[in-house]
Amino acid sequence: TGPLKDMNFSIPEGGGVRFVYQFTSETPAVSFRATGEKDGIIDIVPTTGILYLNGSLDWETRAVHRLQVESLDEKGNIVKGPYTVMIYVEDINDNPPKFDQIKYTGVVRQNSRPGKPFMRVHATDNDDPTTPHAQLKYSILHHFPNPYTEMLFQINNVTGEISLSKAGSYYLDPQKQDTFTLVVTVKDMAGMTMNAFTSSTDVIITVKESLWKAPSTIYIQENSTEVHPVNISQVCSNEPGVIYDLFEKEKLPRLPFSIDQNGVIYVTEPLDREEKDAYTFFAITKDKVGELVDKPLEIHVIVKDINDNPPMCKQALTVIEVQENEGAGSNIGTLFATDMDKEDTLNSRLQFKIQSQVPAVPASDLFVIQQDTGILQLTSRSLNKRIASNYSLKVLVTDAAFQTICDVQVHVIDINDQIPIFEKSDYHNVTVAESLPVGTVILEIQATDGDEPATGSSSIIYQVKEGDPNNTFIIETDPETNRGFVKIKKALDFEAAPVYNLVINATNPEPLVTGVQYNSSSLTLFKVFVTNVDEPPVFHKTVYRREVPEDIPVNTLVMTVEAYDPEGATKIFLKEVQGKHAQYLACRKRLFYKLSPPKQEEIYSVDVVASELNNAAQKSKTTLVLHLTDVNDNSPLLAMDYVPFFCHPLSGGERAFIQAADADEQIYYPNFDFSLADDMNTRKNWQISKVNGTHAYLSPKHANFEEKVYNVPLIINDNGEPPLERKFNLEVNICKCSSEKSCF
Repeated sequence: TGPLKDMNFSIPEGGGVRFVYQFTSETPAVSFRATGEKDGIIDIVPTTGILYLNGSLDWETRAVHRLQVESLDEKGNIVKGPYTVMIYVEDINDNPPKFDQIKYTGVVRQNSRPGKPFMRVHATDNDDPTTPHAQLKYSILHHFPNPYTEMLFQINNVTGEISLSKAGSYYLDPQKQDTFTLVVTVKDMAGMTMNAFTSSTDVIITVKESLWKAPSTIYIQENSTEVHPVNISQVCSNEPGVIYDLFEKEKLPRLPFSIDQNGVIYVTEPLDREEKDAYTFFAITKDKVGELVDKPLEIHVIVKDINDNPPMCKQALTVIEVQENEGAGSNIGTLFATDMDKEDTLNSRLQFKIQSQVPAVPASDLFVIQQDTGILQLTSRSLNKRIASNYSLKVLVTDAAFQTICDVQVHVIDINDQIPIFEKSDYHNVTVAESLPVGTVILEIQATDGDEPATGSSSIIYQVKEGDPNNTFIIETDPETNRGFVKIKKALDFEAAPVYNLVINATNPEPLVTGVQYNSSSLTLFKVFVTNVDEPPVFHKTVYRREVPEDIPVNTLVMTVEAYDPEGATKIFLKEVQGKHAQYLACRKRLFYKLSPPKQEEIYSVDVVASELNNAAQKSKTTLVLHLTDVNDNSPLLAMDYVPFFCHPLSGGERAFIQAADADEQIYYPNFDFSLADDMNTRKNWQISKVNGTHAYLSPKHANFEEKVYNVPLIINDNGEPPLERKFNLEVNICKCSSEKSCF
């Protein structure tokens, strides 16, 4: 209740009969009157001033009711007012959403861009659009059929726009399924509550074949005389309004193709197959912001050949050698020619014909050429080097439209019908010392050949046929004179072979003609006598190696080294060791003993000298190398250059790092054990815990320490064989600390 004045009321719709407000009267007012948008639902009791509803308000009918209320005296005159009373109807969610259509139909192209809408559904809700009651959310409940685990279609849950999903863009194929039915639902309350109203509709979608297809391979004839650019093909996007472009697959100086905004592809200039016989590029589509719309299409262009290239001789002059005894029909060589037109077509088919032969003796048709292969043959056994040693041929090479002359020169070479003949059948003997160096010439020999000089028929190869099983000798030939030089190939050894009885033969690299054979005229003999030379001793090994532990005792035998006399007649004496480590090793007869402890080195090397007892000048040297292996002879050390400290007073939980190291070689990684001395006082005050192989934490067990330096007995063991132990009195400082947590 309250006095009469301007008032506003908010009342939910659909609530039925109810009291709204009671206005109180002031003398002389005795009644009230309401006028305005009462719509037969809103009224006031004149005598009591009660404003009431006699039915339900409906927001969809009227959202605001405007009333004028006044008070009257007994005569009906206005005492107060009129005052404005506004009744705002509050919307409740009492209307389900409704689709504009009972059924929707749409068309989509195969391979359309995922996420690009191709149709839209729309629903309305009569509730207040400023409230969640009319906020709608779209979704796809089912689609039939659904052959894949992924949905082929998707919907924008706010706008109702339907597009293909990525799976749909990939899988849709009208040849397999050309019609789909979607069940699309719409919910009010933005689909956020369980009691939201829901409606549904069917969407029938027809899938049509994609317009965006790569054309089949395009064939363009080379060197076209048409006016360019020339239309060669066209592509069409599934979406309107796209921008077409071409993208190179290869990095070319220029791409002789273009595309207009209708998707028409042009060749912009004449093409030359011999320059490039095929092109591959991509047609692409973009939207207005430059994003790709369709997947790029690969375009293949083949340049068709025309006969626009003449035959070409592979060589300016083709030279062929033929022996004068070659028979009729013999293949003596091939003339090679090429054509840059397309292979295996009539444009590049070549044919050969001999146009002339110079000289034309003893006949003008000594040669014939196979028409399609260029193989040259003899027509008869008529070549004679004494009549003509060279022939020049002009060969006509033609394709379907062009012709070329190729030059061929035929050299008639002498046949190998003469064998090499030695000037001496026996070179008797030669005496050489066994110390003669490898490569020394010990004899010169000579054979002659009556065939044409500087050919394979007259060149001579000398070989030791008998008497040299170990290939101790080699014979080299002077190509100008055919003179042979017998050289030492391997070191001579009087003790192994004092005499060689050699048989040497002379042959040609070119085979002899039928009926001619090598005989004794191509053989010669000679003996090699090797004289003995006093040689220095020889060690069994060039280097002697041994591993020994670094703590090997003095006078321990480490190695036996032996040398011998190649002649076997003289005793050998190992007389000394040399080198920077000679002080550590002694030679006693043939045995080597360690003399004194070595310095800190891993490898010790000395030279061992041996000489003959009867001839000290005959001596030789070998090397002895000792590799020292590490032994565990160093006990652990503390690897710390500072005194551990704790700040006084202790608060608990403090700990200090302890680090150990070892001078011995660590094969894998060091591993130390840390412990405290078995002392009751120490174990009561301190504890130690291992962190890793080289570090541990030292911690106080309580906080009741004085400010002073404590000695903590510490034991560290290494992991050597056998393990070594070291005890330390570790100083630990309990001190007052600065603000930087360090001792004053």
